[in-house]
Amino acid sequence: MSAIAETISVDDIARARAAARSAHRRVVDVLEEALALGERLMAPRLVYRAVPVDERGADLIAAGGERLAIPQIGRLWGPIEAVGAGICTVGEAIETRVRALFDAREFPLAVMLDSVGSAAAESLAEYANDLLCQAALPQGLKVTNRVSPGYAGWDTAEQARLFRICPGDPIGVRLNEACFMTPAKSISWLVGLGPEARVDHYFTQCRRCWMRDCAYRRAPATVTVHRPGAGVW
Repeated sequence: MSAIAETISVDDIARARAAARSAHRRVVDVLEEALALGERLMAPRLVYRAVPVDERGADLIAAGGERLAIPQIGRLWGPIEAVGAGICTVGEAIETRVRALFDAREFPLAVMLDSVGSAAAESLAEYANDLLCQAALPQGLKVTNRVSPGYAGWDTAEQARLFRICPGDPIGVRLNEACFMTPAKSISWLVGLGPEARVDHYFTQCRRCWMRDCAYRRAPATVTVHRPGAGVW
């Protein structure tokens, strides 16, 4: 090892560092291109419906004519009075372009653009969750953090029940027999509502919410999915 070390010159190290900086710059350039492309292609859409809760259990919510089996939901959400079901999507154009980029062997841009589409759908869902929270506060209601089929032990097959509560047709989101959504860059979710609903039990929603003068704020805002300059909630 010492012999190898003796053969490494200062110029070798300088070239390696320059190559690393160049590679980093190329990655940043591709990411910026993907972000700009994604912003042009995305078409954010959202559909939402709130329905009263008919029955609650440790692992059960009955609402809108459906029985939703969500592990530990009674403990996590507490005594909710209603649920809000939502579906959001950024449309099909991003995934169509991603397929075209893969076909053209533009792999770095394809991968980056795919990630941009996923992040955009997630940000749209977070944005909707925040808006619901802020709309509910003046009514004396709290809104829980959202849950989605396929996460936190909630069976993906229950996606069909959620779609019966809140159909995706108005925004062009379809569900196949395997309970996968089209467009793929879509998210379905459920929140609980009520004066005594439990909020921020598994992550601090307050840290990304920029609502001013909120009486229920538990932590300072540090990040947000709200676009700067788009107004104050």
